[in-house]
Amino acid sequence: MSTTIKRLLQKAVDGHRLTPDEGLALFDCHDLTALGRAADAVCRRLHPEPYRTYNIDRNINYTNVCAAVCDFCAFYRKSSDTDAYVLPREELYRKIEETVVLGGDQILLQGGNHPSLKLEWYEDLLRDLKQRFPDVNLHAFSASEIWHFHKINKLPLVEVLRRLKEAGMGSLPGGGAEILVDRVRKALTVNKVLTQEWLEVHRQWHRLGGRSTCTMMFGHIETLAERIEHLEVLRQLQDETGGFTAFICWTFQPGHKMADQPAAGGFEYLKTQAIARLYLDNIPNIQSSWVTQGAKIGQIALLFGANDMGSLMIEENVVASAGTIHYLTLEQIRSSIRELGWIPRQRNVFYQLLPERNGEVETSSISLSMTAGAQ
Repeated sequence: MSTTIKRLLQKAVDGHRLTPDEGLALFDCHDLTALGRAADAVCRRLHPEPYRTYNIDRNINYTNVCAAVCDFCAFYRKSSDTDAYVLPREELYRKIEETVVLGGDQILLQGGNHPSLKLEWYEDLLRDLKQRFPDVNLHAFSASEIWHFHKINKLPLVEVLRRLKEAGMGSLPGGGAEILVDRVRKALTVNKVLTQEWLEVHRQWHRLGGRSTCTMMFGHIETLAERIEHLEVLRQLQDETGGFTAFICWTFQPGHKMADQPAAGGFEYLKTQAIARLYLDNIPNIQSSWVTQGAKIGQIALLFGANDMGSLMIEENVVASAGTIHYLTLEQIRSSIRELGWIPRQRNVFYQLLPERNGEVETSSISLSMTAGAQ
């Protein structure tokens, strides 16, 4: 390992900010364990507590109809497709009730950019769900969806966000970021938010007092420099607003889409997450994203800068539709944390610890299709 890389790793460990050029230089480091040790040191400095966290939620995709076309997405449908759907309310109630029984306190509510549903439909949905489930946080809609609401309703973005918040939207997920570089976004998607639009949705949400997560899907057509550019714009927005609670990255899964694109493996995932922890000095939490890499790499991610195992996500359809399904029970998630010497603690989306329960609800008590993930 070069003296330059050693210097940069120590700089980050000591709490000094890396420049974009320095962040990019870390990708030249082929000593994965050295990157992991540095990222772990930063994580332990930020999180000296004896526990590592997880949460329990469910990703309900209320519709698969989407006006955007993304080369990597196997989930979306056109309105005219025979398998296009908008879930009926009774189905939503059932899914949320099951989640609450399993100890979940949050619903990740996401769909596509539906071409005909108006803002009033979403407001009514949020009010209805919040009235029925007042203790469940609605981690709702992506920046792409919200920008779409802004466009088709011809309303100012801040008004859309304010109305959604008043109707019951509790927090904003970081989905739809992929790589926040317009070259990449224009090559991969049509009718979807560009970089500054994605950032503006989160900026305005933060200004309203809201909190959100941020994400990165990498390992497709982006360059290493563009990965750093993505991290840089997130860091800049966090400097401005302080509204991001966590960062989550995962690898693109070729599966049924872009099948000729080679899959990024565990080495690249751990390396990129470690560099993100070293670079994002102002985002407090990093989630392990084991849905794309499996349980063991997801566990090892806790030694590469992550302080959170992400979600026992009771339902996930978007990644699963690409052909990637990993399954862990709640006890397996907790054991993964214990095996590394930490105490497992459940938290909410705001990273507040939840009271420990006497015994864990067995996920087998309800028949569900379960995979994992987080946004």
